[in-house]
Amino acid sequence: MAAVAAPLPPAEAEALVRALQGTELRDTGGQGWLRQHEYVEKLNMHGILSASAGQEQLLTELLVTYGKIPVLIGELISVEIWKHKVFPVLCRLKDFKPRSTFPIYVVLHHEASIINLLETVFFYKEICESAEDSILDLIDYCHRKLTLLAARSASGQAVELCAQDLASPSSMQELQKQAETMEFEISLKALSVLRFITDQVESLPLSALTRMLNTHNLPCLLVELVEHCPWSCWEAGKLKKFENGTWHVVPPEDQVKMTKLDGQVWLALLNLLLSPECQRKYRFDGFNKNQLLKLRVFLTDVLIDQLPNLMEMQRFLSHLAVTEPAPPKKDLILEQVPVIWDHILRKNSGKWEAIAKHQVKHAFSPTEEELKLQARRWAQTYSLDMMEALAPDKPRCRVCGVEAAKRCSRCRNEWYCTRACQVQHWQKHKPACNLMAEVPRSVVDDL
Repeated sequence: MAAVAAPLPPAEAEALVRALQGTELRDTGGQGWLRQHEYVEKLNMHGILSASAGQEQLLTELLVTYGKIPVLIGELISVEIWKHKVFPVLCRLKDFKPRSTFPIYVVLHHEASIINLLETVFFYKEICESAEDSILDLIDYCHRKLTLLAARSASGQAVELCAQDLASPSSMQELQKQAETMEFEISLKALSVLRFITDQVESLPLSALTRMLNTHNLPCLLVELVEHCPWSCWEAGKLKKFENGTWHVVPPEDQVKMTKLDGQVWLALLNLLLSPECQRKYRFDGFNKNQLLKLRVFLTDVLIDQLPNLMEMQRFLSHLAVTEPAPPKKDLILEQVPVIWDHILRKNSGKWEAIAKHQVKHAFSPTEEELKLQARRWAQTYSLDMMEALAPDKPRCRVCGVEAAKRCSRCRNEWYCTRACQVQHWQKHKPACNLMAEVPRSVVDDL
């Protein structure tokens, strides 16, 4: 009988946190790297379940005590670079036709797992402080993701895949589509992480404030997100919003409701613009001032009723419109700069194709027996009961996307609304089903 999904026992959570360590980009996808991914994935699911039960303090204390936040940030940036430098090379290799694309999907998913874990714990001040110098690298990471969001929304791109594209990609082309969808969701998570960082502006090092306010001009970037709102779009005359990992149609009576993502942008703006320290350092020049004043049209009574703190923003902007703020005070300090991104790039520059070919040979071309062995580990990591406990909505049909009640009896991994949809999908599902069905039943039942 399957156990009800619950957070990990404290001793197991501590063992996983202690085992976290950095990896080399060349080793991405290998056995040692996969073990680290399993640790991150289990801690990620543990963090979500703990947060839902109000018990995430233990995980926070463990990550701070063992100094693992810089490790997670380093791995986050490493897999981001892999995705931009190595993954495109893999997609271009004409003679690379993997038996299963799931090992590559796991690498792509690794970035999502880490940013989700960071989103869960960065609410706490001690987590932000324990990042130490790597907070600069995380700020740069969030800036890259928010820039991507702003660029997509400004160009009118909406990231949405049909149900057939959502899981078990069977080709490199489908994997590329999957990566695009994940990039959008990862960027939204980065927005939440950035907002939590701005909550701590009073205790952040001066270099972090300078990077957010002047190097990246995050206030103006956040204004663009308010203007274009990439998690909202109109389709066939209906407003759709992205929430809880999916797009849904918003009924007319709810169209003025502030979503969680809207709130994250406004809270980050409040933190960056109303803090005395930020006001002292930010350049309120002509361009920045004009950009910020665009916010006034969005500050309606309906919006302020939902987030009363925005009344202070409204007063600040009214004052800004009729005054010329003093130029920022120049501090004579030795400014720190982020190092993780540059270090990884310098170490691997010019080696991307060699790294890709190495990983094809040693990580992404497993034999059938190796796939079966890895399937056992995946079955233990991605517990079906755990995944269902984390899912915000009821399962959807793999073919047509409607609510599903029938499940593949062999692998217990895919859902369908009718037998007709299951039969239609069988040829595509068969390889993965056969692989998962060969995992010993005792392993699955013990999850």
